[in-house]
Amino acid sequence: METDSVFYTDRSGRVTSNPLLDQLPSYQSLLYRRKSSGVGTKRRNSSRARLSSSSSGKWGFNTINTQEQKQKCQTEQRSIRELAQTMAEKRRAKTQRLEEAQELSSWRLRRKNTRRYLRRLKDDAQEWLSSLKLWRGDIHLIEGMFGTGILSYFFFLRFLVMLNLIIFLLMFSFVMLPIIIAPYTSGNTTYNQNDGSICSVYPSSARRGLVIFHEHITDLLSGGGFLEQTYLFYGYYRVDKIHFANATYNLPLAYLLATMAYLFLSLIWIVKRSAAGFKRNLVQDEDCFQSFCNKIFAGWDFCITNENAARLKRSSLLYELKTDLEEERIKQKIADRTRKEKCRIYLIRLILNLFVIAILAGCFYSIYVATVFSQEAQRNNTKVNFIVDLIYEYLPSIVITLANFITPLLFSVIINYEDYSPAFEIRFTLMRCVFMRLTSIGVLLFSMWSQITKCKEETCVCGYNHMLYSCWETRVGQEMYKLTIFDFIIIVAVTIFVEFPRKLIVNYCKCGLAKWWGQQEFGIPQNVLEIVYGQTICWIGTYYCPILPAICTIKYFFIFYVKKVSLMNNCRPATRPFRASSSNFFFLGVLLIGLALAWLPVIVSVAQINCSQACGPFVNYTTSWEVLPTSVSQLPDGVQTLLFALSSEAFAVSFFVVACLAMFYVIALAGAHKRVINQLREQLAMEGRDKRFLIQKLCQAQRLSAVKSPASKSQRHSSSSRSPSYHTSFSNNFSEVVFLAHPPPGSSTHV
Repeated sequence: METDSVFYTDRSGRVTSNPLLDQLPSYQSLLYRRKSSGVGTKRRNSSRARLSSSSSGKWGFNTINTQEQKQKCQTEQRSIRELAQTMAEKRRAKTQRLEEAQELSSWRLRRKNTRRYLRRLKDDAQEWLSSLKLWRGDIHLIEGMFGTGILSYFFFLRFLVMLNLIIFLLMFSFVMLPIIIAPYTSGNTTYNQNDGSICSVYPSSARRGLVIFHEHITDLLSGGGFLEQTYLFYGYYRVDKIHFANATYNLPLAYLLATMAYLFLSLIWIVKRSAAGFKRNLVQDEDCFQSFCNKIFAGWDFCITNENAARLKRSSLLYELKTDLEEERIKQKIADRTRKEKCRIYLIRLILNLFVIAILAGCFYSIYVATVFSQEAQRNNTKVNFIVDLIYEYLPSIVITLANFITPLLFSVIINYEDYSPAFEIRFTLMRCVFMRLTSIGVLLFSMWSQITKCKEETCVCGYNHMLYSCWETRVGQEMYKLTIFDFIIIVAVTIFVEFPRKLIVNYCKCGLAKWWGQQEFGIPQNVLEIVYGQTICWIGTYYCPILPAICTIKYFFIFYVKKVSLMNNCRPATRPFRASSSNFFFLGVLLIGLALAWLPVIVSVAQINCSQACGPFVNYTTSWEVLPTSVSQLPDGVQTLLFALSSEAFAVSFFVVACLAMFYVIALAGAHKRVINQLREQLAMEGRDKRFLIQKLCQAQRLSAVKSPASKSQRHSSSSRSPSYHTSFSNNFSEVVFLAHPPPGSSTHV
């Protein structure tokens, strides 16, 4: 019978347990649980339980054997060249495999070789695909210099580049490509013709005569002039149907379905990527002692190779420890608060939150006024000069950018007086900034729609204000286009004209003000909010500006290099760390909020507001959504019956019942998983207490051995020769220390 190395044999040869292990907190907790459940605690069973718990937790020897079999199977599946063994061991493994292969039949041998070949082919394909990933070398460089926290931002940026590229390919394939290839494939294109009514009048904004160069720049930055009647905007797509040789292409239906497809694709992709981060966050909660142990013993990022980054990582770990201690202090302070102090702090928070609401209301009102003023100036064709005209065009974007720049500074000052914990301060400030950035887009759209749906008469003749906006979808697309361009200009301008001069001042100016100002920090949450803001604009604007995803792809491509150069030369990592494991989930969570905000205006535009009668593919319909039931009515009777059955109340009720049952099952499964997670978390905490207990016993034994005289040491050696013999794989010094701490029964040494 094999025994563990920490067990010893008494004089009769019987295997008994080590008294030191009997005092472990995990073993005492196990005995307590067994007594409470009425299970007998025989010595033999307890030692067996301790053996299983010390090796594999609660799963026992069966799990160990299963894991060993899996590891052996995985080792056999790997090629001999990949094994981390000596040459002699590899030769023995090769000989053993050849002998096993001879015993197999020809069919089994062929299957085994085929599986091995397919596995190698799969590994080579995955390695080749990983080598084709965008910015692979740059990302490895950033990871080596600044660690995984900042790396998560660039991973997020690469994800948005791929997402926008796929959205553009979707819109290009189903909306633009049929129009482009129709003349080359003998396809007859049917256009939506004007019926002569006042609603179908669409005056051209193209400049005539001699055009000055700066007017082209204005058109390029605003989306007006020569750009308005191009593939860039909604109003250009006046095609109703394209008749090919064997099929008829319904462009309005394709336009609507492509819009729905890119929104659903974005939702599914984000939820899929955020699921892994949510699982990690679910298990990440830990008690105080375990948190300190993880930061001290497992907090270092071994990807860092730069000396400056290593120093910053050390300071960030120190900051995390200080933050945790501050959290514990604040928790104790909250627990010790009197009723008077609670009333005072709640009153202060109420006043400050009212002040924050007033700031947000002022910003939103400023955006509304700026949008109305800009639209009126463009409608009246007020021409002053090139700079003033450009300011009129970009006035809403300028006001939104100023609001997004000023409000985070005010929020960071206000949060200091609300007496929250440091971790909650960061989250609460970020949520306020997210609300400010994303809601400002909603206010801009609301101010435009209030003008689109409001006429001088009581009821609009065309269903919208055709006198102000003959093609209101193109005007909304132009606003989204200007917000995208202006956002990119601001990011580049801040890098060149703010961060770079600040770096020069800090490096070459020795005054106290420059040292106090310090080098620019690369704040991960703030940079993420910038690109989430831009991505929300892209989602909203793709319906009105189908080429906007391509513009955003190019924009994020250049932003990657701008941020990389800024990080390498101008900025330093933030002193307040942002954990990579939690940051990925936070990024995708904020992006999901932006996607939810983007759904609302697109749904309202498609289903609620009357589409323009002078431009676009939906001229023959009252709203864009009408193309779907009209197209369904033209399908065969069997398909119509199926679709009507799927949209009936009976199917909806049945689907709701099945969904509820599935939801209850998932909730029950989540509850079971949560209990397992809690048990594993308790087991991890118990292992930490075991380590602390063993360290305390080791320190006691070391102090005891330090005060012993040489004579007592010789006496101890003589008494230990009469004591039971230990079969241990530890060193002699550690065996002596463990024996001194807790001797076996019948020994002459007592502590």
